[in-house]
Amino acid sequence: MSDLRTQDAASGSSSGSRRRTWAELLAGRVERQLRGPGRGHRLQDSAVHLLRRHLNLDDLLLEVEGPACKTLCLNQLVDREASANLSSSFIGSALRDQASRLGVPVAVLSSQTVASSIMQICSSNGEPTHRVLLNAEQRKKLSSVLEVAQYLLAHSMFSRFSFCQELREVQNFLLLEAVWHLHVQNIVSLQELLESHADTQAIVTWLFRDLCLLCEQMEVSTQHTDIAQAMLSDFVQLFVLRGFQKISDPRRNMEPERMAQLAVAVLRRMLIFALEALATGLQDESPVYKAVKCWFGMFCGHTFGRMISTDCPKRFFSHTLTQVLTHKPVLKVSDAVRLQRDWSFAKTHPLLSSLYRRLFVMLSPEELIGHLEEVLGTHEVNWQHVLSCVSTLVICSPEAQQLVQDWVTRLLARAFESCDLDSMVTAFLVVRQAALEGPSVFPSYADWFQASFGSTRGFHSGSKKTLVFLFKFLSDLVPFEAPRYMQVHILYPPLVPSKYRSLLTDYVTLAKTRLADLKVSVENMGLYEDLSSAKDVREPHSQAHQDVEKAIAVFEHTGKVPVAVMEASIFRRPYYMSHFLPALLTPRVLPRTPDSRAALIESLRRADKIPPSLYSTYCQACSSAAEKKPENAALGTKTEAICVEPLGLLAAALRELRTTMTDPTQYDVFSAQMAVVSERLSSALGLGEEDGSFEESQVQLNIFSPELEPQDQQVVDLLLTSFCQNLIAASGFAPPDRQGPWAAHFVTSLCGHRLLPIVLTRLCQLLRHQGPSLSASHVLGLAALVIHLGERRPAVPEVHVASPAPVKSLPLPEFLSSLLTLRTTEASLFCLKFCTAAISYSLCKSSSQSKDILCSCLSPALMKKFQFILFRLLSEARGPLSQEDTAGPPWKLLCLPSADWQRAALCLWKQRTFQELLQEKEFHLTYRDWLQLELEIQPEFDSLSDMESLRSYNCLENSDLVLSCTGNRDIFSRLQEMAADLEQGPVAPQRCSPSEGHFLFRVFRRRLQGLASGWDVAARLQRQQELLVYRWILLGLPPSILVGSPQCKQPATPDCTEFFHLVNSELRNFCCHGSALTHDITVHFFRGLLNTCSQSRDPSLAANLILTTCQTECPIVVTSALLWWPRLEPELRTRWRRCFQGPLPQELQRLWEAQLFGKSCLSSDLVSPPPGPAWVSAAALHFAIQQAEESSIKSQLEKLNCQSEELLVVLFFFSLMGLLSSHLTPHAVDSLKAVDICAEILRCLDKRKVSWLVLFKLSDTDGGMGQVLLRLAPDPYVRLLPFAFYSLLSYFDEDAFIREDAFLHVAVDMYLKLICLFVTGETSAVSALAGRSQELQGQGDPVGLIIKARHFLLQSIPKCPEKSFANMAEVTPRSSVACVLLSPNHCLNIKSAEDTCIVATHLQGHGCQLLCWPWVSGGRTRLSTVIFLQLLATSGHCDPEVSAALLSRHQAVSDDDLYQEPHLF
Repeated sequence: MSDLRTQDAASGSSSGSRRRTWAELLAGRVERQLRGPGRGHRLQDSAVHLLRRHLNLDDLLLEVEGPACKTLCLNQLVDREASANLSSSFIGSALRDQASRLGVPVAVLSSQTVASSIMQICSSNGEPTHRVLLNAEQRKKLSSVLEVAQYLLAHSMFSRFSFCQELREVQNFLLLEAVWHLHVQNIVSLQELLESHADTQAIVTWLFRDLCLLCEQMEVSTQHTDIAQAMLSDFVQLFVLRGFQKISDPRRNMEPERMAQLAVAVLRRMLIFALEALATGLQDESPVYKAVKCWFGMFCGHTFGRMISTDCPKRFFSHTLTQVLTHKPVLKVSDAVRLQRDWSFAKTHPLLSSLYRRLFVMLSPEELIGHLEEVLGTHEVNWQHVLSCVSTLVICSPEAQQLVQDWVTRLLARAFESCDLDSMVTAFLVVRQAALEGPSVFPSYADWFQASFGSTRGFHSGSKKTLVFLFKFLSDLVPFEAPRYMQVHILYPPLVPSKYRSLLTDYVTLAKTRLADLKVSVENMGLYEDLSSAKDVREPHSQAHQDVEKAIAVFEHTGKVPVAVMEASIFRRPYYMSHFLPALLTPRVLPRTPDSRAALIESLRRADKIPPSLYSTYCQACSSAAEKKPENAALGTKTEAICVEPLGLLAAALRELRTTMTDPTQYDVFSAQMAVVSERLSSALGLGEEDGSFEESQVQLNIFSPELEPQDQQVVDLLLTSFCQNLIAASGFAPPDRQGPWAAHFVTSLCGHRLLPIVLTRLCQLLRHQGPSLSASHVLGLAALVIHLGERRPAVPEVHVASPAPVKSLPLPEFLSSLLTLRTTEASLFCLKFCTAAISYSLCKSSSQSKDILCSCLSPALMKKFQFILFRLLSEARGPLSQEDTAGPPWKLLCLPSADWQRAALCLWKQRTFQELLQEKEFHLTYRDWLQLELEIQPEFDSLSDMESLRSYNCLENSDLVLSCTGNRDIFSRLQEMAADLEQGPVAPQRCSPSEGHFLFRVFRRRLQGLASGWDVAARLQRQQELLVYRWILLGLPPSILVGSPQCKQPATPDCTEFFHLVNSELRNFCCHGSALTHDITVHFFRGLLNTCSQSRDPSLAANLILTTCQTECPIVVTSALLWWPRLEPELRTRWRRCFQGPLPQELQRLWEAQLFGKSCLSSDLVSPPPGPAWVSAAALHFAIQQAEESSIKSQLEKLNCQSEELLVVLFFFSLMGLLSSHLTPHAVDSLKAVDICAEILRCLDKRKVSWLVLFKLSDTDGGMGQVLLRLAPDPYVRLLPFAFYSLLSYFDEDAFIREDAFLHVAVDMYLKLICLFVTGETSAVSALAGRSQELQGQGDPVGLIIKARHFLLQSIPKCPEKSFANMAEVTPRSSVACVLLSPNHCLNIKSAEDTCIVATHLQGHGCQLLCWPWVSGGRTRLSTVIFLQLLATSGHCDPEVSAALLSRHQAVSDDDLYQEPHLF
């Protein structure tokens, strides 16, 4: 160019002022140049390069002619709004025209235009230069430019080479996101862009700087996280794919291509940066920490999941692991021996351990062990990284334990074979490092050392050479290793032949000398000291107290003196006498009942392990310690406070563990956190190396009174709660078969010697004694825990169950199943839930495994209990299976918040895999099994009758086993009674003598007469308990006893008098559902009816006579049949058709018609005619309304307008009984629905002007309908009619009622009885139920109801006509009051109003209050309502308003005044 400028100057001077053209200049230069081959081509390239370097594109575009082209410039191309009307084709056309005018290729011009635009975008807004991401405006402009570039590229108007050359010049100003957009949108690939740069080192430096900035900004910026994540992922994928491609021909010695070298260099630079940052120490949340965390996060399956082949990532991971292990190998072996306890998993930097875990994902455990072995054999290594990698491997890989042991075995074999010191060092370092992680992960160092060198099979026993090699190596370790390892070598020495004993003696002397220098004594070692622990050696007295606590725990669970204590008393007597016994014999206040500590001391004394003088001193000190008990109590409080911190740390670690449940594939993350939990657990319970093995082959538990220390219970509750929470969290993301081995790993940590008895004791408390109170999540979690504990059966001892029964040992699965009891209904329901959850979890977890494995996971006892409870409680399971369910187990149903356990149990029963399991002989529920489970149920708490429980077994196929001699006398009595019925035959001779009834009824009557009468709580409970026993006896006897045998008179009518009397007087009040008896007694009666009819000459006539008698003598039997008709009818029709080959008798047919009438009234079909009598049809309609699911009661009762008045009145009576039942029975019809039913029927009655007040004046002396209705309702319900009366107060038509003559005395009578019910406490059940339910607030409050009734009377009395008061005397014969002072020694009888006032004044004068006010029917004295009304009216100081209202309206009869309401509030 200097020559050119010189020539131009010369030419200018010679030609004067004339300037030559560009062509003349070129022509002149060409003439002076020598011609040669390729000269023209080189000249053209030089010219194009010159134009590209000095061309101003803005000026060139402005020089293009035409109005449109003059407005097209670079700023418009970048600005989307300014160039909105300019399409890519227009811009391309303009560029093509301009290139033709300039004489340059259009691709070159377009490339420079786009490059200039991108650079302008990256440098806009004046933001800091240390950026790699675009802002929103820059990203929008870049999108416009790339859209044009894609058009140019598609039409061959763009040169990638020229574009790369342009960007190369401005590389340091180019943002990394812009480069990424060019790569992903195929404008120019990153490989092309990088390879166009000649300086490899410069491009590596640029990429390293921008990648570090990208990692930092990813952790800081949340707005562009997705884009930054995609950028980093794409760059890493490209570098791995290009840098770690497999060489096609490994025999060719080829230099890797430039892109591969560049990719490997960038990845190496990033890893070295991260490792050096970790070595210098990182502060959390610092920019470097965030960059390292982000970069390590790229080593995951998400980053490399889109790669077609896994070969490149695997090679990259192996290369990275090699770099980590060999990074700065400055530590010597002696340093590793001295410092390796600080390199455990828990102490390794979390970022480094996370990198290890991510590398382990791509490489199998076998490959990892092989890679470690290869690196250690061929490289100088960083021992800290190697050993921390070993710790992470054994923690995060379940298979690593055996693989590491095999690797160590190979190392030892190689070491002793050739006296290879390197292999020996590696073996010991690896074993010690793995043992640091605890016995649940790897055997302790003491166990390994004893197993490797403590027998003749050890590698050292081959020759003297190997022995010398071993002890020379151990001696070289003495100056550097921790005291723990020397203690192991001394206490568990290698087995040495006697002739080489001097080698061992020399080493022991050297080791003891070193321990003495360190002030550590072998003789003072603890009994349960963890020799593999990385912790410092404790003082002897501190360790002795822990040894005592652990020895007591072992003694408590085994019942024997621990072996370690017995051995110490012989072989380690100095420590035993100087430290252990003083700690054990610490003076204290001895408990009245000897505890475990006292029992251990007594056992040692009897074995002569405690000197008599020391024991005597201990006893004297304990005697004097009673005076200092408060000080000891304060000391205990301080000790409990000290334990709070370890529990808090354990709880925090368990909470962190729960967060790892969101991704089942990240098992390494869970394992890492589980290691932290194990360490915290060891601190909380003081676990040591002895926790990995059991001294005894049994764990002893007392299942009837399981007890735990407070700290032990807190720890195990934390663990069990964590397991349940983890299971629920994991089940929300994946089913059990895809959750990984986290649960098995968790349970393994619970199976240590110290912890397993605690866990089993707590499970005994929860499952056996608190099962029904557990929540659904607890049931699911504990059920899964039981399954995993059962899988550990080979590794855990049997459980020695100590109970009043003969002592027996059970395998762990059978013991866990035995904790599920069936004694009560609640326990049976819990057993059904637990078995359903456990079996469903096992089936779902093992869905892909063989049947043999599945059978080994399930306990036969658990399967049998599930079948027994299912047949017993769910009648749907007793029939044949219509079709098997091919879906999976109902585990997903159980995890729902509103799980239907019965539905889940039926789904499990129908599941095909479960049915296939039942074909296995060990899972058969035989007759013997059924009988044993049946005998476990307590009859007084059994919800099923004996016959129903017996029918629950009828569906079983394996009933060939006979009853063993262990059955109780009830079963044998049942068999004798059945045999007697068979001997009696189908037709028995009819009796001609008058019936006296079965003798049992006379026994029942005499026993009931001997019980206390009354309705107080104690009397009611006693009578109810007696009646439950009677019902159980009747249900256990043949049903014909209830009905009796036909007599010889014509017509032949069975005598049911005794049974009817028992029902009317007793069962109606205690064993009923409102207006009907329970299902079991109803079915038993009708079976007896059929049996008796089979003995009659005219079965239909006998059935009709009995049912007709029921309508008058015991109508509740008829209503009971109507209530249970859907379950009763199939059996009645089947048995009648089988025995008599004819239609049902007329009265049974009438019951069916009544049932049909009730259903038709609530359907859209025509209403069937109601059968007589009216109360039967009303009962059927009432039960149909209660069972209807529709919410609108009004629309269902519209058809009642056409029914008779008597039917409506009786229906209203039944609805009142339903209302009371809803308040008294929690599981009855909803109370609000019952109120709606009563209100609608009441409106119907008012509409037809039908009086219903007669329902509240029923009496036993009334004949006809009144007597029938009273026998249909329990006495407590009848007494609560005032509550029902005023519960419907808001629905009364006051004007219509006041016009009725009987209104006033009914309202006053109900008011007085309501007060009496309240003061006697008979409304307590109603108020208690209302207090538990939000919906019943205001519906069941007796106090509020009395207040409303009082206001109602105050408003109604002035409106009543005079003739209403003339009828007040009618109330007198039916009402009575008594005033009773509740005292344990006496009660007061009040016979007049004056007595009442005298007693009240006397009580008030002595500071007493009247505890029980007047009550209805049954008092020891009776006062007429008139007297009570006088008292109410004359006591004006209590309620002057009521007194004034009554006195003003009652002028005719002076002695019938309405008295004031008692002052209750």
